[in-house]
Amino acid sequence: MALDKVQISMTEYQPLRDIVFHTLRQAILEGELQPGERLMEIQLGERLGVSRTPIREALRKLELEGLVIMIPRKGAQVAPFTKKDIADVLEVRGALEALAAKIVCRQLTQQDFLALEQTIKDYEVALYENNMDKMIIKDVEFHEIIFNATDNERLIQMFNTMREQVQRYRVAYLKHAHDRERILTEHINILKALKLHDADLAGKLATEHIQTQCDCIMAYIDKQQTGD
Repeated sequence: MALDKVQISMTEYQPLRDIVFHTLRQAILEGELQPGERLMEIQLGERLGVSRTPIREALRKLELEGLVIMIPRKGAQVAPFTKKDIADVLEVRGALEALAAKIVCRQLTQQDFLALEQTIKDYEVALYENNMDKMIIKDVEFHEIIFNATDNERLIQMFNTMREQVQRYRVAYLKHAHDRERILTEHINILKALKLHDADLAGKLATEHIQTQCDCIMAYIDKQQTGD
């Protein structure tokens, strides 16, 4: 169990139940609490230094968000990934990525190019150091730069809305991908297409990039189910 990595922050003035909720929610989204992992109220309370009441309230809210499921006679556990959920979310994400890439082909600034290049370099360093947290941050940053550069408020809003849904899958992808260098290569190729102002190629590569992520997560799920 990954409870040793889950820590509560009391720096903000919020009701305790909300702090516990956000702490557990973030731990799930960042993969500290794994899909299928049991969430036992006593252990969580001891780890976070709170009573069972705010834990119970937080778990109910997480259940409403679909991040936690309740199993009869077993209690709460982190909601597992389902292939349909992943396919649905990443299908939409792929379409948004392609649209964003096509839009920025017409208006990406020199500053944007430099920011994307730096993000790629930072990811490469993180890859060399096997720094998973930094790889995740730089992967997110690469896509954020592209979406923000579209200057399309509706598109950016849709991207931000999906961010947390995609985060669980992105963490699983990077943690279990056998070839993390492929992510680097795909980012480089997308940037090259953007520099060429080739909207069709940029859109195609952006879609394929998300499909790679989807395929990897599907393979991970199959492996978990077969116990290999």
